[in-house]
Amino acid sequence: MALREIRKEGDPVLRKKSREVTEVNDRIRELIDDLTETMRSVAGVGLAAPQVGVLRRVVVVEVEDQLYELVNPVIVETSGEQFEDEACLSCPGKQGAVHRPAYVKIEALDRNGNKVSYEGDGLLARAFCHETDHLDGILFIDKAEEIEEFEV
Repeated sequence: MALREIRKEGDPVLRKKSREVTEVNDRIRELIDDLTETMRSVAGVGLAAPQVGVLRRVVVVEVEDQLYELVNPVIVETSGEQFEDEACLSCPGKQGAVHRPAYVKIEALDRNGNKVSYEGDGLLARAFCHETDHLDGILFIDKAEEIEEFEV
């Protein structure tokens, strides 16, 4: 495992659409491990591959000590609405309230290429949405109603 540099707002890689993973192999598992280690090193809730400069559809999310390793994640069901503040490791010093579903069901492949499905609400639903947005080159600041800036 290795810590990777988190790309910051303004880096063009953050605005590109990530490519689907066609084979879950050792390189993808290494990427998952590096994403997890990098996310934890900065006390993040989630991290997507484009945030470390890799244009592949891979994200990790960790909420309430539960780690979700998602390859080619797709949100298949949503309901309700929440409007909460978000921040992003790629946009340091910024936060803003974003409309997100209150409930999300997501399907993906795990680190072994097996199909998995997870459901979440609250913070977990927001994190699933926030991280999958990264895979399409979307940052939370694109959706936030008002951006507040603060010192980091």
